[in-house]
Amino acid sequence: MSKRDYYEILGVNKSASSDEIKKAYRKVAMQFHPDRNPGDKGAEEKFKEAAEAYEVLSDTDKKAQYDRYGHAGVTGNGRGFGGGGMNMEDIFSQFGDVFGDDLFGSFFGGGRGRTSRSKGVRGGNLRIKIKLTYEEIAKGVTKNIKVKKHVVCNTCHGSGAKDKGSVQNCGTCGGSGQVRRVTNTFIGQMQTVTTCPTCNGEGTTITAKCNSCKGEGRVYGEEAMSVEIPAGVQEGMQLNLSGKGNAGERGGTYGDLIILIEEEPHKDLQRDGMNVAYDLHISFPDAVFGTQLEVPTIDGRAKIKIPPGTQSGKIFRLKGKGFPAVNSYQKGDQLIHVNVWTPQNISAEEKATLEKLSHSNNFKPHPDKTDKSFLDKMRELFS
Repeated sequence: MSKRDYYEILGVNKSASSDEIKKAYRKVAMQFHPDRNPGDKGAEEKFKEAAEAYEVLSDTDKKAQYDRYGHAGVTGNGRGFGGGGMNMEDIFSQFGDVFGDDLFGSFFGGGRGRTSRSKGVRGGNLRIKIKLTYEEIAKGVTKNIKVKKHVVCNTCHGSGAKDKGSVQNCGTCGGSGQVRRVTNTFIGQMQTVTTCPTCNGEGTTITAKCNSCKGEGRVYGEEAMSVEIPAGVQEGMQLNLSGKGNAGERGGTYGDLIILIEEEPHKDLQRDGMNVAYDLHISFPDAVFGTQLEVPTIDGRAKIKIPPGTQSGKIFRLKGKGFPAVNSYQKGDQLIHVNVWTPQNISAEEKATLEKLSHSNNFKPHPDKTDKSFLDKMRELFS
């Protein structure tokens, strides 16, 4: 099932400012928040959908990739946003940033959202480069890679503590991760909720740290993963895999893995957007008499017919032999540029023959006055 457009989900257009996007998300999130719609699975899905849309559109880099390549530009693979497997803790981890501590507490009591938000420290993003051949770009490919990064500590399972007994509820907030204050004002009592300064909102403190990770809940290691790259990507394009970056500290959410696409040069072909260009060199006799040749394409070799009298500079087009567009059925073409090869070393007999031919009117240039100009041909070719 295809995903809905992120702008449609939040009810904004592509020119919306960051403040407008944030305001729209607040409105949708308030409408479908699980605390306001208990037991309503449809509302919960819309709440998750809005959080996913906001996570992408509120990030300048991700928004740019989404605007250019659609959902393929922010493809998720695994945990976190963008991958379809929405995690409620991850959603609430950013919820307070949008609504603010006091507003969140006023509407929802400040319980579940703030506790989830403050669990550990989010891991950092990672950037890697993946080089692809023309064939892989044309068809799409699944790459099996190994990434060196911070992973969850197997000794403490991410808690950062030596043992279970080393984790205790914070004495300041009682384990809630929040401190409530009641202030008397001229209009009555006002309650505010803020992050606990002692445990930084985690709700727990560690009395003895894990010996393996020194209390971080993570160690430096390596993770093997499969990355699905859609057909039609281009040099410089970035794919975002949410939740595949560094592990967070003490159970914090994962960062993202950002993949930068690089193209491996082809020995015969050159890329021009969605089109592929090939320089074909033919002999003078082949240009005069015509011939049939094979040329390389992205997916093998193809036969083309060179008609008699073909001029140097002629461009032939092979429809649909270029690259596909990302998230589209549209495909580019292969453009074959004909170059008539002029020999540099000839024998005395060949020279005599050519000198004789040079006196013939058939071997003197006389372009057809009705023939289209080079610019007209190019405009027609690319229109």
